[in-house]
Amino acid sequence: MEIVIIGAGVIGLATAWRAAAGGARVTLVDPEPASGASSVAAGMLTPVSEVTYGEEPLLRLGLASRDRYGAFVAELEELTGLETGYRTDGILQVAFDSDDLKYLDDLRRFQETLGIPAEALTGRECRRLEPMLAPGVRGGLHAPEDGSVDPRRLTAALLSAAGRTGVRLVRRRATGIAVANDAATGARLDDGTVIPADRILLAAGSWSGDLEGLPPGTVPPVRPVKGQVIRLRTRTPFLGRATRGLVRGSSVYLVPRTDGEIVLGATQEELGFDMRVTAGGLWELLRDARELLPGITELEFAEVSAGLRPGSPDNAPVMGPSALPGLVVGTGHFRNGILLTPVSADILSAMLLGGSVPGVAVPFSPDRFSAEVH
Repeated sequence: MEIVIIGAGVIGLATAWRAAAGGARVTLVDPEPASGASSVAAGMLTPVSEVTYGEEPLLRLGLASRDRYGAFVAELEELTGLETGYRTDGILQVAFDSDDLKYLDDLRRFQETLGIPAEALTGRECRRLEPMLAPGVRGGLHAPEDGSVDPRRLTAALLSAAGRTGVRLVRRRATGIAVANDAATGARLDDGTVIPADRILLAAGSWSGDLEGLPPGTVPPVRPVKGQVIRLRTRTPFLGRATRGLVRGSSVYLVPRTDGEIVLGATQEELGFDMRVTAGGLWELLRDARELLPGITELEFAEVSAGLRPGSPDNAPVMGPSALPGLVVGTGHFRNGILLTPVSADILSAMLLGGSVPGVAVPFSPDRFSAEVH
């Protein structure tokens, strides 16, 4: 089977690896593989910490993916010899004031109704876990089974794994889909050539709706949601585990790496395809982080960047056959692309290869938007 995957972010790369390992001949099309939102993301694996009301199917998908991560990265690291920065030391959520603490307490009660234990902590207990937290932190939650991974290392390893399993990489931009007899037959590139395919996976993130030749309503609308991120460095121990904070209702997170990097993020801005890093966005992140960890301003500045998360109308992934036969969609992962990589690769490769698709994928079919896009 000839498969073309458009988009070499974390979802496209992982699916290419799995599909090639399953026996398909896979071509991956992307002018800049392992870049885009995947290279900006912090890499928190937090299905429990991210859960909100009404997102129970997404929670189940996230838990399934988190529970796959250990075996997934072990296989990946053994194949490539590359580390992914995978960590399983839990996530700490902390509250700055009493209103923030009330929100976390409501979240804990909601988690418990779903059968997910959450450990409530006092401010003193939070500081025992993370001594650099401000004395005024009111309390928090500890999700011991959550963790993190370094997305830049992860995508580098996935790119290597794809190559080792025979995936062909074409560093060009896909501009459209070739259609014959009302079915997708190939990917059209910016140089005019067409790569023929039995099946095509569209995994182009926020740009998934930009291809020419698609009948109206083929691909559900996916919008870009901008996120600005700061990377800091420390030579001395500062933060032991990924920490999320609520500061007067505003969310901020910090994710430490073993090499001394700390990722601070992220804004959430509905500004279209705006990739500018702004003073205001960075100021908001540093302002809120300083309330929780006053010593943050003493750390060395390393990098600022902005990425565009692909958001669907309901902010949940879109994975499944499109209205155009031969074209499968794998986009709309929004804030959860890194977390959902193992389970998404399993789901999408099964769809491409004609295998059995896990039941956890059913709520994320593109046809849930059919009434909106027609």
